[in-house]
Amino acid sequence: MREIRVSSILTVYHDGQFWVGMFERTEGGKLSACRIVFGAEPSNEEISQFICKRWNSLRFTEPIARESAPSIARNPKRRQREAAKELAQRGPSTKAQQALSEERETLAQQRKAEQREQREQEKRQQFELRQQKRKQKHRGK
Repeated sequence: MREIRVSSILTVYHDGQFWVGMFERTEGGKLSACRIVFGAEPSNEEISQFICKRWNSLRFTEPIARESAPSIARNPKRRQREAAKELAQRGPSTKAQQALSEERETLAQQRKAEQREQREQEKRQQFELRQQKRKQKHRGK
């Protein structure tokens, strides 16, 4: 039987203007991220309610490969220091930011392609309309 490990991390930080929550989900060695803007500082209760009610509606990025550190049994005090160091770090991981920026770029490219197609369609319709008007003028004579 194949074992799949799933872990999620929520980092809440203030970006200078708003309080932002960065969800990082690691599943099968791949990382996907989701960024949520809370606005005002959320309380612990508001965060837990948000997770319970809206977890399924979060839009995570496409999973990207994540380099995993070798899992060596370490001294518990060292692990505690590492955990405290991680908590002291400000903001989300760079991998999560990279995943979000890649997702933003792909969405922008898709939007540009759709807009280009729409402009071409409008030009075609205008051309056909001009052709029809031209034919109408010649029919009347």
